[in-house]
Amino acid sequence: MRHDSRLPRVLHALLHLEQMAGPATSDMLATMLGTNASVVRRTMGGLREAGIVAASKGHGGGWTLARPLAGISLLDIYTALGSPALFAIGSDDDDTTCQLARAANRATLDALAQARQHFEQQLAGISVADLTRDWTPDGTGHAHPHGARHQH
Repeated sequence: MRHDSRLPRVLHALLHLEQMAGPATSDMLATMLGTNASVVRRTMGGLREAGIVAASKGHGGGWTLARPLAGISLLDIYTALGSPALFAIGSDDDDTTCQLARAANRATLDALAQARQHFEQQLAGISVADLTRDWTPDGTGHAHPHGARHQH
């Protein structure tokens, strides 16, 4: 099963956007994330519609944060990405007439709904800014002199 890594990738990009002095082009973000610019544009477009990032065109244009990271929850990002499926598990046959199959499907779907609710509650309680609480550019957990910024 292929994993959907958009959530951590987008979080990574947003953390870098916060550190940048100006807009980041789709090409810059694509290089950083190991993907291509069209994937970045498509993904960031959903974030723009959710009011998380803004885009400017022309020379010197690119992607910027539309609001502070402290005001963006991980749930906001997850929702802007279309709330991707958490698991590959699903019901067997939704149109079955067998009562035992219906019971098995109901139990499975109920457990999945509870897992999704718990996951979303966890995401709602974490802001993107919280991800950098213990981060330092040199990886020691101590503030770096002169406010040096993280580079890839």
